[in-house]
Amino acid sequence: MALLRCCFEPPELPEFFDSFVQKCTDPSCCCGCCSALRPRYKRLVDNIFPVNPEDGLVKSNMEKLTFYSLSSPDKLDRIGEYLYQKATKDINRKRYKLAEIAMEAMDLLLQACHAQTTLNLFVESFLRMVQKLLEDSNPNLKIMATNSFVKFANINEDTPSYHRRYDFFISKFSSMCHSEGSDLRDSLRLAGIKGLQGVIRKTVSDDLVENIWAAQHMEKIVPSLLFNMQFCVNVMFVKKNLLASGDLTPVEDATNVTPPALAEEVLRELVGRASFGHIRSVLKPLLTHLDRHELWVPNTFAIHTFRIVMISIQPQYSYTVVETLMQHLDSNFKSSPKTRTSLAVVLSKIIAIAAGESVGPSALDIINNLLTHLRTSVSTTSEITPEESQYQEALINALGEFANHHPDYQKIEIMLFIMNTVPDPSKKSKGDQMLQNILLKSLLKVGTQYSTVSFEKAFPASFLQPLLKMARAPHDPTRLIVMQIFQALLDRHQNDQVLSSVSVKQYPALSQEPPSRSDIIFTHKHGSHIMQALIDSMALSDRVDALSASYNTAALLIVEMSSSETVQEFLLFILGIQEVANTVETLGAVHKCNLHAISIALLVLISRVSGINNLLEYAQKIVDARREEATYFLPPLLESKKVATKSLNLSLPHLAIDKLALGECLQNAGMDAQRLNTGAPYTLNQTDNPGHRHSWVESVSSHLTQRNSSADLTVYNGDVDSVNSSPGVCKKILAPEFNFDAMKRALAEPTEAAKREQRERQMQIVRTFREGEFDDLVRRTEPKHDLIQNRLNELFNSLAVERQITQSDSKVAQLQGSNEKPIYETNFPELFYY
Repeated sequence: MALLRCCFEPPELPEFFDSFVQKCTDPSCCCGCCSALRPRYKRLVDNIFPVNPEDGLVKSNMEKLTFYSLSSPDKLDRIGEYLYQKATKDINRKRYKLAEIAMEAMDLLLQACHAQTTLNLFVESFLRMVQKLLEDSNPNLKIMATNSFVKFANINEDTPSYHRRYDFFISKFSSMCHSEGSDLRDSLRLAGIKGLQGVIRKTVSDDLVENIWAAQHMEKIVPSLLFNMQFCVNVMFVKKNLLASGDLTPVEDATNVTPPALAEEVLRELVGRASFGHIRSVLKPLLTHLDRHELWVPNTFAIHTFRIVMISIQPQYSYTVVETLMQHLDSNFKSSPKTRTSLAVVLSKIIAIAAGESVGPSALDIINNLLTHLRTSVSTTSEITPEESQYQEALINALGEFANHHPDYQKIEIMLFIMNTVPDPSKKSKGDQMLQNILLKSLLKVGTQYSTVSFEKAFPASFLQPLLKMARAPHDPTRLIVMQIFQALLDRHQNDQVLSSVSVKQYPALSQEPPSRSDIIFTHKHGSHIMQALIDSMALSDRVDALSASYNTAALLIVEMSSSETVQEFLLFILGIQEVANTVETLGAVHKCNLHAISIALLVLISRVSGINNLLEYAQKIVDARREEATYFLPPLLESKKVATKSLNLSLPHLAIDKLALGECLQNAGMDAQRLNTGAPYTLNQTDNPGHRHSWVESVSSHLTQRNSSADLTVYNGDVDSVNSSPGVCKKILAPEFNFDAMKRALAEPTEAAKREQRERQMQIVRTFREGEFDDLVRRTEPKHDLIQNRLNELFNSLAVERQITQSDSKVAQLQGSNEKPIYETNFPELFYY
């Protein structure tokens, strides 16, 4: 073996200059002048490369290079540039191992020197090398370059960079996310997703670098993530099946990171970092991707994606996603019904997440947009197809989900807002009726989400009045929906299913609670209007479903509001239903029989819930009598097409509910029956007179003073001039003699004979005013006018006498003014003497 070896052995000429530098750094080289002429940083860089590339990086020499870089940070940019030049030559000559060693050295230097102020100059060479590796076709170099870039992205730089750009990396990483036809396909996709994540982390936190939220960047990043996420739903289903069959264990599933899972994570991070002004930059390419690839039908992937967006976004911006999706629904109004239905279903799935952060105008704005879509759907279609009906149901579900996550006071505002948009029931066109039904269905959807505590809050006057107006609509489906709305708001104890069918049987599963004082006051105020609307609704149609819905509403009102203060008005309501069946000639025979069945069923119900045994016994007698003579007056309700009207005998007055008998039942139970005895039952299309119906507890005399001249005179009780101090208690007539026994008898309850005598006296007065001549009535009232005139004359005369006395006293005082008097007599006349 030769002791000395010259470095200038005759190699081939093309390789001479490349091998010259390496051989001159060899310690056994005889030409020390060669190595001495080279800079130290180049010698240190050359020493990290092994003779055999398979041996990898020379770590001892790498430590020397790192120490030199830390001690001489001004050489970092030269070291990086030199490493980049060597890596470029190796890549061009397909020496990939040496290129990987250069990239590894770059990573180590970056991690060791990241705190140096001159790092920016080194980073430029580092990014150039990463770009060089990514441009090559070797997948291993791409993966390695991506990993190096991710390490760089995780470094927090203290010094901002003004001139650094990441356009190439966004494009390259996005293209790697779409890799196909390679054995390393999943690895390349994972590397591309990681690279995009690194770009996002590096650019979002630094305002001085490239704006990552620009449209040209988001249109590459978001579709690349969605492309990998498209298989996520299918992968989840496959994994669930494998887990169920035992072929895949949860540990294996947790350790393997797949491109769909990583893409989902990056999308969460991207949406979470977006501010209010940037969230639409993410949503626009997302919607475009779903449109271009027709991913709305089926909408499994769309629902999954938007749920990720809603969960990841900052809560105060969540309603922006809903608004953007609604705008996209606007732009797709000409699309197929299936596409619009899928969009509406996606909206219904995510709108609940945004509801918690939407208050005030934003909440009503979303509701208004949904109602606008419903109106557009109705106006653009002459006939509702099944697909269009599904679209409308999806919008209604979205509205209900949105309202469900609001507090109750906002639900009332939403229901009132919807009610104000419903067309007037007087409009009988087919389009208006369809729109009425659709909007009322949306109102029903909100009403089912509302938990009624107080009827006063659930039925404000501005909401109750138009709702009662809709209850009288001529369209049967409209009235059915209105009754369902009433049932949803009235049913506080889940009795709706129990009272759904008309029956005279017991209700063992009925849940009841005594009404509060505020609910009783509400019933005093508005209960008459509700019951009047129910009577009008029952008289409009003989359909069994419509009558059952009206009965269900009335039954719920009775169960929720039954008390000693309201039982009389409910009995008048029942008598009103019976009177409509007896007096209205336009109703059919089957319709009248059904009204009689509803009235007796409600009578049995109120006698049970109120606990009045006498009333229950009387109702049971009527039920038994009807079973023997006329079963068609009892439930179940009859259908007009299945019953022969000739076999129905309607002239059976002894089977009807008697008003006087009801009053006696209440009196025998120790309850006041004045309102029942003197009040008139409800009639069909009765005008709501506030003075008549708003207060049931006022005396009969106050009713007289407030009723119209056309009111029934049977309510007159003869005690017009007195005002009762206690509600519902009549003023008692004192006996002529005023001794102790007479006063005791006056305080006691009147006997039946006295009550009968009082009723006869009242009826006599009524007959007098009904049948008497006008001259006779004038003559009867003349003495009262004379007495009043005489009394006024006496008052005027007394005032005139006092005026004359005062004037005479003043004249006497003037005549005596010359005489001296004490000061108190001058300032204090005799009128003020004690």
